[in-house]
Amino acid sequence: MKLTVTLPTHSYDLLIEKGGLAKVGKWTASLWKPQKVAIITDETVFNLYGEQVETAIREEGFDVCTFVVAPGEMSKSLSSAGKLYESLADFGMTRKDGVIALGGGVVGDLTGFVASTYMRGLHFLQIPTTLLAQVDSSVGGKTAVNTKTAKNLIGTFAQPDGVLIDPLTLNTLEPRRIREGMAEIIKCAAIADRRLWGLLDTLSGEQDVLNHANELIFACCDIKRQVVEEDELDNGSRLTLNFGHTIGHAIEQTQGYGVVTHGEGVAMGMCQMSKKAEEKGLTQKGTTGRITDMLQKFNLPIALEKWEKDKLFSAISHDKKTRASEIKIIILDEIGVGKIETIAIDEMHDYLEKEEE
Repeated sequence: MKLTVTLPTHSYDLLIEKGGLAKVGKWTASLWKPQKVAIITDETVFNLYGEQVETAIREEGFDVCTFVVAPGEMSKSLSSAGKLYESLADFGMTRKDGVIALGGGVVGDLTGFVASTYMRGLHFLQIPTTLLAQVDSSVGGKTAVNTKTAKNLIGTFAQPDGVLIDPLTLNTLEPRRIREGMAEIIKCAAIADRRLWGLLDTLSGEQDVLNHANELIFACCDIKRQVVEEDELDNGSRLTLNFGHTIGHAIEQTQGYGVVTHGEGVAMGMCQMSKKAEEKGLTQKGTTGRITDMLQKFNLPIALEKWEKDKLFSAISHDKKTRASEIKIIILDEIGVGKIETIAIDEMHDYLEKEEE
């Protein structure tokens, strides 16, 4: 299965194929001439696929070196980026050379950021190995690192030369990582695809997700392809992809990166935003219940045990979607139809209000 992201200055293909990782050498050679290639991955993924990928690419005539970071959100930092810049320099990387991200969303975001800023830009490839990265972060060219102030605060827009998605890599994921990706799939269905929502209605657990991985990944990537083509730099329709993310990112930051995963934060953000939008008459009645039921079916959380409204508001006030005294939020008209609303930043207090239960 193949999708093409067609942009004015740089287009590229997404290849979705079970067993595709076994063809990584030929795939790389089809996109790049022989050159220096730096593979960036984390310890977990390196132990699973690192040697296989490095050997396959080297056999196609590339000069390959692999750099390994610690797994987890803490590696998505300026400190990690700085160490990788030095490693690339030591390897003798020039602007004619390329970088490959092999791993989940953290590795993909970090690698894209490093590739797009080292020597003002190297070309790079994405090989996502988690469900979250396969349906979301590997596509569209957003790259970033976190700071203590906010998630993804420092970043660039830089499109890869290609994305290779092998759903068989999902077989090595622990259930929590499958659930994390499911939050983004549910989000895609909620904002743009009633047919996908209908498919999710028929699934009953992680094994069903794996059995339908190709179809789920393709549907989400196609949604993202369309919005990226319409709005590459995230100033208009692409913002709908952030449904649940404004509150979700704030939850991640205030709880501690890794304590709450990205998908768990987004799940809780979708519930909270929908509930308040429904109360305000902005979302069709019953929508929140449908979202809650879907999230709970896939064992995703719908609320924090300790809801600290003031801390969440402080984090949101530094969100990238905040413009002066306003912020753009994403809500639903109904399941399958997302929309963008601009509100005063102070109105976020209303959306963060939570009744005592």
